[in-house]
Amino acid sequence: MTRPAGNEQSILVTGGAGYIGSLLVPKLLELHRVTVLDTFLFGQEPLEPIASNPRLSLIRGDIRDTALLHELLGQRTPDVIIHLAAISNDPCSEIDPQLTLSINLTATGNLMRLAKHHGVRRFVNASSASVYGLKSEQDVTEDLPLEPLTLYSKCKADTEQILNGLVDERFCGVSLRAATVCGYTRRLRLDLTINILTYHALEKGEIRVFGGSQMRPNIHVEDLTDFYVHLVGEDSGKINGRAFNASTENSTVAGLAELVRSVVDPALPIITVPTADNRSYHLSAARARSELGFAPTRPLRKAVEDLVHQFAAGHVPNAAGAWYRNIEVMKDPVAMQALAFKESAA
Repeated sequence: MTRPAGNEQSILVTGGAGYIGSLLVPKLLELHRVTVLDTFLFGQEPLEPIASNPRLSLIRGDIRDTALLHELLGQRTPDVIIHLAAISNDPCSEIDPQLTLSINLTATGNLMRLAKHHGVRRFVNASSASVYGLKSEQDVTEDLPLEPLTLYSKCKADTEQILNGLVDERFCGVSLRAATVCGYTRRLRLDLTINILTYHALEKGEIRVFGGSQMRPNIHVEDLTDFYVHLVGEDSGKINGRAFNASTENSTVAGLAELVRSVVDPALPIITVPTADNRSYHLSAARARSELGFAPTRPLRKAVEDLVHQFAAGHVPNAAGAWYRNIEVMKDPVAMQALAFKESAA
């Protein structure tokens, strides 16, 4: 077992080439050595600007590969694991429930247990605000019971419970319950609320809203990745065995559409379409602010402005393509062959 000296830590980021990871990893590299474990289903291009950094190691692999995990955690035990790898969001998770369970629950729980077994000091778990289900309370705080409604959110809630059952004075575990993420990264997703609305405004000349009255929390991806960096260095006594909400602002979906229109073009039409998805809740991020001193600094308007700038600069080529939408890739049997192969070989 080898560990870096001084303040520098060794960090393993699963799913580090994804939407969040591709922005988080460069930030971590400013202070630490980082290993990315990723299937690279969407390619390695999101990490291309930092690929030659000597403090970075890129490993193509699957978190269901227990032998690989033993090798990674045993021979070069990281100080910290930031676990982002997952079948992401509700629609994707429902396409292949067994695949979702194998990655989001079975493999994630296995990774947590192996991390403790091999002496990893800290495990930062990417959870989701969806674990709360539908709430009538004015503010959804971390003290409310978890009542997940979907396979995706149930897996997130279950793995939080697994992690909390493992923590002790030597193994620190914390879960981050993020609101819907927005803004630009090099592995851009255009299947997230604000990003979708901005895409519609820029590429279709209209904004299409499903429902509109639902209250939804959002957070700029820059702030979310800053929160992950913060948790790497936070006092373990403040976070061990706990969960924290991550949210910038709560707004109705119609309000978000108005925000996007105000940035892109105040004359754009907003078209409202009925929806069966009436989930609505107001997420409170007061605990992170009061107990950890962490608060988002970027308004949601900044996410829209960033996206507009990146579109204008030509950094979102073929915006209608499947690469920007996880569910389209999940529906492509050719694209998913790699995951199916890895699962059978693990």
